[in-house]
Amino acid sequence: MLLRLPTSVSEARQCLSEGAIPVGGATLQWAVWQRDGFPRQAMSLREVPEANVLGVGELGAAVLLHRVDERVPEVLHQAASRVGTGAVRRTATVGGNIVGSTLRCLLPAALVLDARATALDTEGTFETDLTELTAKRPLLLSLRWRTPLASTHRKLPETGEPPLVIAAAVTPAGESRPLLRVAVRDGYDVLTAAIPYDRDPDRALDTLSSTSLGTLPRAAREAVRTQVTDVLGRASA
Repeated sequence: MLLRLPTSVSEARQCLSEGAIPVGGATLQWAVWQRDGFPRQAMSLREVPEANVLGVGELGAAVLLHRVDERVPEVLHQAASRVGTGAVRRTATVGGNIVGSTLRCLLPAALVLDARATALDTEGTFETDLTELTAKRPLLLSLRWRTPLASTHRKLPETGEPPLVIAAAVTPAGESRPLLRVAVRDGYDVLTAAIPYDRDPDRALDTLSSTSLGTLPRAAREAVRTQVTDVLGRASA
């Protein structure tokens, strides 16, 4: 297998057009290749500047998970810090986790930040939302978001495999009322809801119960209650 290392977006686009398979840390893909056979050529974005951004409001797809730190919102920092083992986090990438993994541990955090994705295909770069990104699975270059008023993350290993993941954030909404966003990974499914911000946790939870989150098992709903109460308290502090 030939591993190609483009140094620009245009070179990465050329690699895609020539059939190179995108790969990050290959923490999950390697076992599949060993079973099914290796591709003729693969491509890593680790030398492409646009895929390595890490700062306020942006995160590149080639950034290794162990490098995701306090420069990003707490919900995203905590999500990255709780993926696998230290060895996995030193190899796995943001893009590989969100687009290349069935677990998508970072996806709930990115969803509650209302993140937008910059992606690449053989036609060039384009902006898309996370729903389209995970459905069509183009090559992710980076994520961008507006800084939330508050955010929280919780992973419950005791709930089984994969563990229940809950992310919550209060995000600005231009000149209108801020929004409370909640995303839950229950099994391999990710459920989301966005409602107008309300400082009262009981009222907010009543509103959330009428969304898809209301179908969660009781234990999961209780965990959501805890996270919503926490993030609303932080936002109003």
